[in-house]
Amino acid sequence: MNAVLEQQDLQQYMQQLGVQAKSASAILASVEPAQKNAALLAIAEALLKNADDIKAANAKDLEQGRKEGLDAAMLDRLELNDDRIEGMVEGLRQVSTLPDPVGEITDMEFRPSGIQLGKMRVPLGVIGIIYESRPNVTIDAAALCMKSGNATILRGGKEAIHSNQAITHCIQQGLKQAGLPETAVQVINTVDRAAVGFLLTMKEYVDVIIPRGGKGLIQRVSEEATIPVIKHLDGICHVYIDDEADLDKAFSIALNSKTHRYGVCNAMETLLIADSIAAEILPRLNQAYREKGVELRGCERCRAIDADMLVATEEDWDTEYLAPILSIKVVDDMQQGIEHINTHGSHHTDSMVSENYSRARAFMRAVDSSSVMINASTRFADGFEYGLGAEIGISTDKIHARGPVGLEGLTSQKYVVLGDGQIRE
Repeated sequence: MNAVLEQQDLQQYMQQLGVQAKSASAILASVEPAQKNAALLAIAEALLKNADDIKAANAKDLEQGRKEGLDAAMLDRLELNDDRIEGMVEGLRQVSTLPDPVGEITDMEFRPSGIQLGKMRVPLGVIGIIYESRPNVTIDAAALCMKSGNATILRGGKEAIHSNQAITHCIQQGLKQAGLPETAVQVINTVDRAAVGFLLTMKEYVDVIIPRGGKGLIQRVSEEATIPVIKHLDGICHVYIDDEADLDKAFSIALNSKTHRYGVCNAMETLLIADSIAAEILPRLNQAYREKGVELRGCERCRAIDADMLVATEEDWDTEYLAPILSIKVVDDMQQGIEHINTHGSHHTDSMVSENYSRARAFMRAVDSSSVMINASTRFADGFEYGLGAEIGISTDKIHARGPVGLEGLTSQKYVVLGDGQIRE
């Protein structure tokens, strides 16, 4: 009986969040950009003033995470240090300087009837965001949703509960100081997994769900949600080194794409090398990887060059390691590289290193990913690096939003018609 009452209480709590978010979204939709920007800057100042409290709260989460056996990648996602707090502050400031998309009218044209037709950007409404570890997502979500005129309901992971509470305190300070409803950004204050189930089906209040975390979380959200979902399942990213690549560029890009950070979705997981230059660049790269502690798994042609590599299995080509492990394959040419990427990739981010402009253009057209790069590290597939200020997530779907989702991805369009008394004959 008590369990039933608790379940009923939780449902009532979630409904209350939904009602408050819906009400706040109606206010945010018509708020002037200056007021939204003032809130963003006020939150940034609150983060700086409360940095010590945030780090102290984060230390509790890290300690608990270690006790519970979280792996290195998860702990890395969870950690908040001075640089990452400053990164959150910079993200808020950058979002405040971006053009406000809400109310923008484009594609205006006169129709034969005399009416003028165009499209206006409008907020999506209420966005539910479910995420694991990364407490900085709380700030990214608040900033982008607020700037794009959306209210948001956030559900962070239990491993970041103290960090998220400390950050939420700063968000509430900023909203209040700017005269905006504090319910514009609400963080679910329970770690009960049933809360996620309610959020995924609150279609009368929530307009879109965005999951950020491991494959298990995203699969659950995709299967259970009765609301549209913006998502990506895996980050199996590739770098292909062409036989017309500048090998110094290729070395730097391949090394950075893998070793800059391991536990992120835009880290390279598979390196592809054209056969004719493999013997020249592979030993140099492998030495650099080993110096950084990366475990190397190679195909037969790779191991003919470097016999100390482990044997790559078919499963390796379909694995997102999020760890210092790299699979390497020698391919005949660009076409075979493209086929491998489109077969085994996750449509996230893939890069080609080549000085051949025609091949580069062909690679960009043929690779079916949300970000395709030429002569650049896959680590650039990031909302901040793309000038979005921050990102709410990365979408590998093809409808509505694709790639890093920033302000524009959190808006929709409606038709607007201007007339002067026209009636339809």
